[in-house]
Amino acid sequence: MIPEDIRIEIMRRLAAVEEKEGVQILLAIESGSRAWGFASPNSDFDVRFIYTRPQDWYLAVDLEDKRDVIEYPIVDDIDLNGWDIRKALQLFWRSNPAVIEWIQSPINYIDQGGFKAGMQQLLDSVYTVEKGIYHYRSMAKTNYRGYLMAEMVPLKKYFYVLRPLLATRWIESYRTAPPIEFYALLHLLPEGEGLLEEVQMLLEKKKVALEKELAPRIDKLNLFIEAELVRLENFSVEKEEKAGGMEQLNALFRKMLSAGGA
Repeated sequence: MIPEDIRIEIMRRLAAVEEKEGVQILLAIESGSRAWGFASPNSDFDVRFIYTRPQDWYLAVDLEDKRDVIEYPIVDDIDLNGWDIRKALQLFWRSNPAVIEWIQSPINYIDQGGFKAGMQQLLDSVYTVEKGIYHYRSMAKTNYRGYLMAEMVPLKKYFYVLRPLLATRWIESYRTAPPIEFYALLHLLPEGEGLLEEVQMLLEKKKVALEKELAPRIDKLNLFIEAELVRLENFSVEKEEKAGGMEQLNALFRKMLSAGGA
């Protein structure tokens, strides 16, 4: 949950973005650990948004040279960044994991004109299993090798490894984009090995631990992680080509521009 005073401040800053930048925000959500369900008490608020500009901005010879992101420094633990709708839709078409997670976030700040629902309806037509597995496998490997092989390790990094590994299992099992909430993936842990109990205890510790707090390595979890990484190194996925979807993305783009996000 987002504390009410923080939500009010985030909404104030989003309104200031619209006024200063001359844009209309279609979607603003919470990403990162608060959306995933394992935030620390002092975790940042990772606010991500997708916006449109007036139609004439897109009707330009130099469109490709124009800046299509809005970024601000972190102030009072609020991290505020956004992408132009055209950039977001192009990345969505390529199964970009960030955009796909944004449209599934359970924490909304702004949801205008049916944009989020429109994206969700197109998810199955653009998502590729190959890119999803490659992304989550790479994330798990990088965080495991970088943080979890010492005697004392950052607590939060277990979730930065376990979530992508379970997301990969979801993709293998259901051939769809995985949900971003960690709890929705826990049923994919192997049964009878005590892993679920270890993860639940870790979640309880994470709720009260500071962001960079260290704790002893958990060998049972490390053994599972290492076995999964080895398995995934040898896992092959057929390359997919999504035939449909682009014209629907174009239609959604035109609809959002003509409606002004209203």
